[in-house]
Amino acid sequence: MDFISYLFHIRILSSLKKWRLMDPILGIIDILAITVAYQGSYYLNYYNTHRLFLSDRRFLILYLGIMPFWLLLMYFISITEIPRTKKYRALFIEYLQSALAIVSFMLILYFVFKMSWISRLFLIEFSVFGFVFLFFMRIVEYKLFKKIRTKGYNYINIALVVDDSSIEFVELLERNKEWGYRIYAIFTDSRYYRRKYAKSIIIIPDKFVDIITDLMQGDIIDEVLYLKSNIIPSEVRNIVRTCEDLGVTFRLRYEEKKVNLTNAVNTKIGDEKFLTFINIPHKHYALAVKNFLDVIISLVMLIFLSPFLILIGITIKVSSKGPIIYKQPRVGLRGRMFNLYKFRTMIVNADEIRKSLESVNEADGPVFKIKNDPRVTRIGGFLRKSGLDELPQIINILKGEMSLIGPRPPIKEETLQYKRWQLRRLSVKPGLSCFWQIKPERNSIKFEKWMELDLAYIDNWSLRLDFVIFLKTIKTVFQRTGL
Repeated sequence: MDFISYLFHIRILSSLKKWRLMDPILGIIDILAITVAYQGSYYLNYYNTHRLFLSDRRFLILYLGIMPFWLLLMYFISITEIPRTKKYRALFIEYLQSALAIVSFMLILYFVFKMSWISRLFLIEFSVFGFVFLFFMRIVEYKLFKKIRTKGYNYINIALVVDDSSIEFVELLERNKEWGYRIYAIFTDSRYYRRKYAKSIIIIPDKFVDIITDLMQGDIIDEVLYLKSNIIPSEVRNIVRTCEDLGVTFRLRYEEKKVNLTNAVNTKIGDEKFLTFINIPHKHYALAVKNFLDVIISLVMLIFLSPFLILIGITIKVSSKGPIIYKQPRVGLRGRMFNLYKFRTMIVNADEIRKSLESVNEADGPVFKIKNDPRVTRIGGFLRKSGLDELPQIINILKGEMSLIGPRPPIKEETLQYKRWQLRRLSVKPGLSCFWQIKPERNSIKFEKWMELDLAYIDNWSLRLDFVIFLKTIKTVFQRTGL
């Protein structure tokens, strides 16, 4: 049993994935690799004066300037993310490029600012050590993620539109489970696919490709790959339009050397080139920062708010019968179901009583809302108005089911009544707070306006927008404008 298999055996890796700690840990590893390279180079050249660069003010300032520059550089050449199908040779070249760029940058600083107090050997050693440490750690991480994907984690559900020209590529996807692509359905008239995959994959005749819309609305599909040798423009346009409406990634295989479209990016899976159409936030570095902040801020909130959370729990238990935490199945990213945690704000049999209250529902659309809901307890009314009933969702965030900021997760019954354009709100991870959550008297907002607010968030997403919503959420809690 190798080391990675052993980590799975003792449930360490599965726990890290469950609690969404992999991304922050990988970021910390990159920082540590650069820091160790810097410290090692410093020690080799200046061990007679200081053992640690932290005690040398000039080298500490240089480190604080180089560290973020190197991390940003790795982002710009797309090596901060763990690839699915990239070859080791390509990784080697990319990390070598980053090291050469860093040594060039430092040599420019050296000559422009006449930094004669720095040994040029130090600059070269730091770049070499940084390259070696970062590349070695990325290889280990790459192997780790391959093992994770073969165990059924970190996979992507895909639907394929293919013909016989795609046989080799589809077999490649099936053989390389470590890539993390799970084929859910294949649209084709080819007898080969039906004969080989009919028992394990849904095979649909090519003439019914229009039902791909129903497939994406009813099942969890992350990407659609169009792999036909003879492209049918009208067919592609219809699928692209559907994918854009639902926030599903669409990939079109192409063979031309130079193809550029304003609304598509060039990507690769294995050796195949694709034009990829993405209608949701896809800035890898910014999303990685968002994931990192989700975990860090949630952990800090959980630690500092724990006495307050315990107090709320005791108050709920003393004031009414029933559990402290209410668990409700909700719809997450692209239809994935999870249990949402909230402080219980209603009487125990609230769900049963709801049926008798449908006639007095004050909300339009599929949502159920009553301003003076008779099922809400006294302490529950306060928790709802302040938004404090949502705090247990910190656990959902740490488990990777939610984000701090994002569209609120709906219940299954609501999504079944969504119009097609409204389903795109499920294309990003749901959040603890969003535009709707920070609006005064938010429960009086019309359903379609609520959906428009969520789509506006998706279309205009940025880290700055998340920060603004986070601050306004805190303001909403203190002003108690939730009802």
